[in-house]
Amino acid sequence: MATVSVPVERTSSRPAGSKLISRIVLYTVLVLIGLFFVLPLVWMFTTAVKPFVETLQITWIPQEPTLQNFRDIFNDPSIPVLRWFLNSLGLATAFTLSVLVLDSLAGYAYARIEFPGRNALFGLLLATLVMPGIMFLVPNFITIARLNWLNTYQGVMAPGLAGVFGVFFMRQFFQGIPKELEEAAYIDGASVWTTFFRVSLPLAKGALATLAIITFLTSWNDFLWPLLIMNVRERQTLPVGLATIQGQYTFDYGKLMAGAAVTAIPVLILYTLLQRYIVQSVAMSGLKG
Repeated sequence: MATVSVPVERTSSRPAGSKLISRIVLYTVLVLIGLFFVLPLVWMFTTAVKPFVETLQITWIPQEPTLQNFRDIFNDPSIPVLRWFLNSLGLATAFTLSVLVLDSLAGYAYARIEFPGRNALFGLLLATLVMPGIMFLVPNFITIARLNWLNTYQGVMAPGLAGVFGVFFMRQFFQGIPKELEEAAYIDGASVWTTFFRVSLPLAKGALATLAIITFLTSWNDFLWPLLIMNVRERQTLPVGLATIQGQYTFDYGKLMAGAAVTAIPVLILYTLLQRYIVQSVAMSGLKG
């Protein structure tokens, strides 16, 4: 005699009220964390549109908002903010594109190409990540000086092109791509270069977007190295130039925050444009075999 099994509906052991409380606590914590990062930006933008008198007061909302601070930093001949902005934008863009090309090639080589001493060399590169960057300032400065690259844009870019983080990041991503995809291309007669450009690289758009944001942000906010290399005022980057706005005894916080707002806007735009690729990178990171 056949027996009929009746599916038993499982109910959660946790009451509905407990779930609601847990969700409220979770959302409250997330909102507090979000405010921790957003409030400094809000303070920066509100201070940038305050008159000088209001910048000395602790108020969130300006009573008489004005764009005079932006007019001052853009119209003052002694403060070439627009030139500094273009310098930073050009340097950060060129630096980011160069790093993406070099690190994607190196990362793919370490992930897929067998050559003598590969693991030992990669381990040596990773060891440099634990060294503080300040210890490389003097050797890099001497190298750039001997190449006669002081006060040049290539002098600012060159040391950072040998960054190890991007190589490690791209290597880990390429290792997560199933080898069967590349082996299928090899069977069809594709070379290593063709496989890299037509199979692996298109799948790495998310990783490249993530690396692009990190690299662009690092170059855009870099202060110490451009300060050492670039002494010509018209060739300075935006962070270095903005540091010269403050006086010896007084600070015009309105102008400083206006300059900081100009500095932050390109990064926010870049992140907004590449956000979906970052999500794609996180999703693809779990793709195995």
